[in-house]
Amino acid sequence: MTDILDPLDAIEKLEPIEDIGGVAQPLLKVNGLTKHFPVRGGPFAPSKTVRAVDDVSFAIAKGETLGIVGESGCGKSTTARLLMHLMPSSSGEIIFDARQVGRQLSLRELRRGMQMVFQDSYASLNPRLTIEESIAFGPKVHGMADAASRVLARELLGKVGLRPENFANRYPHEISGGQRQRVNIARALALSPRLVILDEAVSALDKSVEAQVLNLLVDLKREFGLTYLFISHDLNVVRYISDRVLVMYLGEVVEVGPVDEVWDAPAHPYTRALLAAMPSSDPDHRTQVPPITGDPPNPIDPPKGCRFHPRCPFAEPLCSGATPKLTELNPTGHQAACTMAIPGSGHSRAPAKEVQNDVDET
Repeated sequence: MTDILDPLDAIEKLEPIEDIGGVAQPLLKVNGLTKHFPVRGGPFAPSKTVRAVDDVSFAIAKGETLGIVGESGCGKSTTARLLMHLMPSSSGEIIFDARQVGRQLSLRELRRGMQMVFQDSYASLNPRLTIEESIAFGPKVHGMADAASRVLARELLGKVGLRPENFANRYPHEISGGQRQRVNIARALALSPRLVILDEAVSALDKSVEAQVLNLLVDLKREFGLTYLFISHDLNVVRYISDRVLVMYLGEVVEVGPVDEVWDAPAHPYTRALLAAMPSSDPDHRTQVPPITGDPPNPIDPPKGCRFHPRCPFAEPLCSGATPKLTELNPTGHQAACTMAIPGSGHSRAPAKEVQNDVDET
């Protein structure tokens, strides 16, 4: 019975961040990830394709938090589900811990190394299982003894701030939304993951509970050496918890870089518009950044060239030509897919970082 005296010994302690040429070694690397959904046509209409995620590439270093932001329908959650292999991708490769998923790394191994916390805390739990049984289910599937998995479940409940004697035998409908989300976090940690994907994990919570869960995530990251992929539409939350941020628009990555640098000097007009739309408690607060007009284009028939150009206040004829690629703007890893951010592109507008931006002057 000595193997179950300290169940947290089963949680792997991660290696320290390694540097390769001054760049942290990536735990997760995504190359050209694409997901197209076919749409059946009618008797007189041809079949079409929804381009939900289109040629998305990024990397997450060990121990960092990468935030993903963008409007609803931009492909954030679809990207998360593709990483977890909850749906098959159309093309692209996912490399986790230097092994390609599906070839060198099996899905069973991937499940141990990568876990996900979903937005809907109630739908994520089986209503017929107690809290203890829900957390212990994953370890049992992966071979842990029933007694050890239950002790581990109670230990993890304590780690997420829930007293095991009060919550272990309850059912999901008997606890609040914030408590359910803590249970989902504990369940995600039960398999000793190295990467946790948080898909709008705090968006449905009250602000006071949201702050508690965010601080919990920060503490758990420090204690277990976790790496996070944090998806949210709340820009304040993303800035608080993230080291780097990735901005998506209509299935594509339009900007990525260190979070403070992107906030202080956004290089893409869409990023600038998102930041300008952040609510302010100052009634006199105004921004010089023009607001976004119109609705996002149909992903079945996206615009040619830059997909943002029909809504961009700085668009010019060259924007509807060739599709801009992510271009390195400085050695810190700040990249943008916009001709106005590329020196010598011929764009008559000044680069976005040179335009006055008073988003944070509140």
